[in-house]
Amino acid sequence: MKFMLTSITVLSVLLTTNVRAVEALSTSELADHCSHYEKQPQGVDAVFCVRYIQGFIDGAVATDERVVSNIVSDKDKEETFSERAMRTRLGKMKMYGSTYYADFCLGEPIQLKEIAAKVITDLTNDEITSKQPLARDVVYQTLRANYPCKTKPGQ
Repeated sequence: MKFMLTSITVLSVLLTTNVRAVEALSTSELADHCSHYEKQPQGVDAVFCVRYIQGFIDGAVATDERVVSNIVSDKDKEETFSERAMRTRLGKMKMYGSTYYADFCLGEPIQLKEIAAKVITDLTNDEITSKQPLARDVVYQTLRANYPCKTKPGQ
């Protein structure tokens, strides 16, 4: 009986607690972590900084690949003009890499420390950080600015 009352109490606390989405990391928080990178690259803050950047890139790769996969699997139904247009452009992703639709292309393997260095530079730029309150926006802007997708002539 005591176990049952404890279980009910725990369950009621869980049900009445406000459920919140994951809070986005602010630019200033990421900048604080990344500020330790140069002096202590193996320190907790520096590792957090680099892993955040790596996670952002991994998320973009996973998301773009999933979106394309979903588009391809939907092609069995009757296509609209816009669906056909998207399907015929899927070759660009194969040509430029899995982040093509995220507007950045890493191409050949690039060392994570090279990417991190560019993000950290941008995190120290007040002009950039003042316009981007969320860390993900700074990372995204840095990737787009430094690793644009090459297009064929005439596109």
